[in-house]
Amino acid sequence: LLEATIDFADEDVPEDVTPEVIDLINKTMKSLIAEVSGVRIAERIRSGFEVAIVGAPNVGKSSLLNRLAGREAAITSEIAGTTRDVIEVKMDLAGLPVTFLDTAGLRLTSDAVETTGIFRALERAALADLTLLVSEDGRVPEQASLRKDDILVLSKADLTGRDGAISTVTGQGIDRLISDVTYILSNRSATIGVVTRERHRAALSKAIKNLEDAQGKIKAGSTNLELIAEDIRSSVRSLDALIGRVDVENVLDEIFSRFCLGK
Repeated sequence: LLEATIDFADEDVPEDVTPEVIDLINKTMKSLIAEVSGVRIAERIRSGFEVAIVGAPNVGKSSLLNRLAGREAAITSEIAGTTRDVIEVKMDLAGLPVTFLDTAGLRLTSDAVETTGIFRALERAALADLTLLVSEDGRVPEQASLRKDDILVLSKADLTGRDGAISTVTGQGIDRLISDVTYILSNRSATIGVVTRERHRAALSKAIKNLEDAQGKIKAGSTNLELIAEDIRSSVRSLDALIGRVDVENVLDEIFSRFCLGK
């Protein structure tokens, strides 16, 4: 089949078309990678997003969880290190299932149990979809870090009077914070692709790997176009299960005709 559509046996491949062919592969790979990333979001919508509340001791993390929950879900105390395990509260935000996680205060301590709690706090925050980093003065604990979309929450507005801060006592800024969290998670749910099943994710990952192999051979200057074509064939076959039969030879014609034409 390859010989019927492509005949490169005695032809030199023009060097100037290699970037164009790589660009075609890159664009396809980006689309596939976007679909794979949509799998995780789809799973989150079914099982629920997780929002971790982290910060130093006594900055108002547990009070914030209680305010969000509308009940005393977590113990609040002036004694640092009260929260030693992750406390979960499930809520519904604009139709999205969300679990808020209250975590141990981040600080250096010699208490073995509290250290374990801090480790769990950092672990759950890393796995959470969003982190609310609560701080009374705007400083971030050295153990913590903010990722894209994570929110720095200034607390105790009733005591500090800081602009933009929240108060779990008066309720100031709480509605705005809930709206911000809802907006971020709603935007993520809108990025869901067509793939929602594990076997589909596996097929996409295999297709991406095959395209990476083809791309690698082209960049390495391989003249064995049959091997490159076979990598692309394998990638297309992996997609057959998702979108139906794809004409492999038409795809190869589109890619390799650029070599023939010297474009």
